[in-house]
Amino acid sequence: MLDIINIHKTFNPGTINEKVALAGVTLHLEEGDFCTVIGGNGAGKSTTLNAVAGVWPVDSGAILIDGENVTGVSEYQRAKWLGRVFQDPMTGTAATMEIQENMALAARRGLRRGLRWGITAKEREEFREQLKILELGLEDRMTTKVGLLSGGQRQALTLLMATLKRPRLLLLDEHTAALDPKTAQKVLRITDTIINEHKLTALMVTHNMKDAISHGNRLIMMHEGKIIFNVSGEAKRRLTVKDLMQQFEAVSGEEFASDKAILA
Repeated sequence: MLDIINIHKTFNPGTINEKVALAGVTLHLEEGDFCTVIGGNGAGKSTTLNAVAGVWPVDSGAILIDGENVTGVSEYQRAKWLGRVFQDPMTGTAATMEIQENMALAARRGLRRGLRWGITAKEREEFREQLKILELGLEDRMTTKVGLLSGGQRQALTLLMATLKRPRLLLLDEHTAALDPKTAQKVLRITDTIINEHKLTALMVTHNMKDAISHGNRLIMMHEGKIIFNVSGEAKRRLTVKDLMQQFEAVSGEEFASDKAILA
């Protein structure tokens, strides 16, 4: 479902602020893979997701989604294949619009717009059933403005909206980092439910080593713009935080310095 082939990206090349962000990243995800991405600050995690999403062009290499080469395709054109949830709960929804209106926008993504009644009775009932999955009581508050929801409620709604159209690939960029620990775990449980129920292919960046181990069937660790560790299946299920730290130090020759990743 996803092929990242030897992609490179350098920001501000030839200047004092030159930064090599990606240095030959290669990754293959099968359909239905749920891959977590761990690494310290500046390792290239979010940069990789942004490359897949087309936020900016890569310097070299190729990106294929479901066998289709999207390397030169613009961000808005790639959007039809992707679902995205960002770190900031305020991103991804329209605060001044109702819950049901936000869901209607997500349901109409990629479709031609016309002059007709905004939300039909049938759609309203479908949205109510979909909101029940979240177990947050939002199905009884569909006329509530999204801006009045808590961060966790809004992030859960964003996740539901991002997957309404069954994207070929779901990108989760530290989507629980801005939430308190209890709410973050709730959103992660919802994430697992939605991905498993719809058999989605997903790539989830996280700073939390425990979350990276306990979610998904694949795990990659990045360092200095490269993938230095790639594990899946039973080997991943047996991993511990100590194992990950030792693996990082063995491959990179450095100590893992991110307290956030270790202690989160």
